[in-house]
Order: sequence, then C-alpha cells, then structure tokens
Amino acid sequence: MIGRVNALDHFSSRHSCALSLYPQSMEPTRQTEALGILPLTMGERADIFLARPFDKLECLSATFSKHAYAPHAHDTFVVGTIESGCETWRARGRRHYGRPGDLCFINPLDVHDGEAADGGYSYRMTYPTVGLLREIAAALVGREAVGTPFFAEPAVHDPEGAALFSLAHRTMQDGGDGFGGEELLLRAYAHCLARHARLPVGEIGRETGPIARARDLLEQRYEEDLSLADVAELTGLARHRLIRAFRAETGMTPHAYLVDVRVRRAREQLRRGDKPGAVAAATGFCDQAHLTRAFKARYGVTPGAFRGAHLS
Repeated sequence: MIGRVNALDHFSSRHSCALSLYPQSMEPTRQTEALGILPLTMGERADIFLARPFDKLECLSATFSKHAYAPHAHDTFVVGTIESGCETWRARGRRHYGRPGDLCFINPLDVHDGEAADGGYSYRMTYPTVGLLREIAAALVGREAVGTPFFAEPAVHDPEGAALFSLAHRTMQDGGDGFGGEELLLRAYAHCLARHARLPVGEIGRETGPIARARDLLEQRYEEDLSLADVAELTGLARHRLIRAFRAETGMTPHAYLVDVRVRRAREQLRRGDKPGAVAAATGFCDQAHLTRAFKARYGVTPGAFRGAHLS
C-alpha cells in the first residue's frame, strides 16, 4: 500500500514498537558507516559500489559469518535478497530471518540490526531513496501524486523477485551493460512495489508516438553508450512506464530491442567479412564475448562461424 504520510513519519507512527528495542536518539546511517562499526574477519567481504544511472544509488554485495551490525537506521529504503545462508535481524519489535529466495525490505528510519545465523550468509542490498521508489510507484499506478510506499513485511519468500533482483544487482556491479542494469533494477523495484507494497498497477494505454520515437533512437544510435534515461527523456515517459509501454507495443523491453538492433547490425558487418572483435566494438557491445552470447542466442551459431560461412 501507499502511505499518505511523509516517509520520516514512518518511524514514529508505524513503528513505535521498535523504540522499545533501541535508543530513541538513533540517527540515520549510511551503509558505509554501518559496515565500519566492526572489522571484517577472514573469509568475509563487503563490496560497496554505486549505481550511477540512479544518482549514485548505494549498492552492497557482501558475505558475513561473524560481522554483526549495531542497531541503526537509514533515511532511505533497504531492498535486497539473500543468496546463500541465513541472516537474522530485529526490526519492528520482531526477529526476522532471510534465506535464499527471500526479498528483504527495511522502510526509511526503521531501526534494525543484523547478524549471521547458521554459520553465515551472502546477500545483495540496495539503498534506494524515497524519491526513486515514489517515481517508480507513480509510473506503476499511473498518476503523479502518490504517497510513500510501505513494505509491510521485512522478509518475504519470492524466488522470482529474488532472481530478478540478483540479476539486476550483478549486472550493475559488473558495469559492462549500464542500460541493461538500469532496466533490470527498475523492473526489480517495480516487482517489489507491486507485489509486496501492494500497489494497484494501472493499465498501460497505447503510446504509439513515444514508442516510435524510442525505436528510431535505438535503431539510429545503437552503437552509443545510451541509458534508459536518455530514451525516456526523448519520449516524455517515466522510465518504468517506458519499459511497460515499449514491451506492450513491440513485445520486447527497450534493452532487449537495443541488443537485437546491435545483433542485426553485427550480422551485416560479419557478412562483409569484418572480424568479430572489431564488429563488437563497432556495434556497441562491451566486448566480443558479449556479442557472441547475444548472436548465438538469436542465430544459433557464433559470430566467427557465421563470418566463416560467408568467406568460404
């Protein structure tokens, strides 16, 4: 559901039960500060990186066996998933457990801690601002004026959503496909909001003109390092609304369409005899391996084999 109160009111109005567990003077904490509370031990790791398409959104990939978070709060949301093992934490007056296939949510200013259970865990987390999730919520609902989303349960078992989130997080961390990571993370957040903040998802109407402009941009500038935000700005649609409308109109998401355009252009160049490495660079792929995966997925053979057939 969408709360009609300011996000900063959640701590006092919705979660007063947490105040009995933790000091009332608790200040919001950045994740980098929370990680610095205790040193990591042998075998533990914690990698902080920024998702730049989302105004330097903080992301964390970590494995912990001994590290324990002191009670703290964030002025952002916390959205993530457990990939192995088990994490336990206290929030809203209860103890919670996160295991593989679970999505985990902390609302702004929810005081919480965190530690390993059953020997340790690996997880992927993000710290989206209230503004970002409100933007996605508005695109889902279909109106601009929405309140702050609220996740009623700190942990839910949702293997489909967890897999989508992990893929998005890993793509953003790898850094080779910014457009793809941006689109995947938006889709993951939208899935979380629709299913676990119980937002009513509005219908998508025909957006023929905006989608035609988006397709033309992707056909003409496929070799550039485009972002989903670039395409959304041209169309005048919010990013997640663009994803939904584009898929409704074409059967593909914008990123899938862009990859398809790049493969088609690569095929033309390979047919002329150009080498796969040069073709990958010329058509916007991050490397030859990326081209090979995309090409084989569509044509069943590698770029080298396709080129060789035309040279024989």
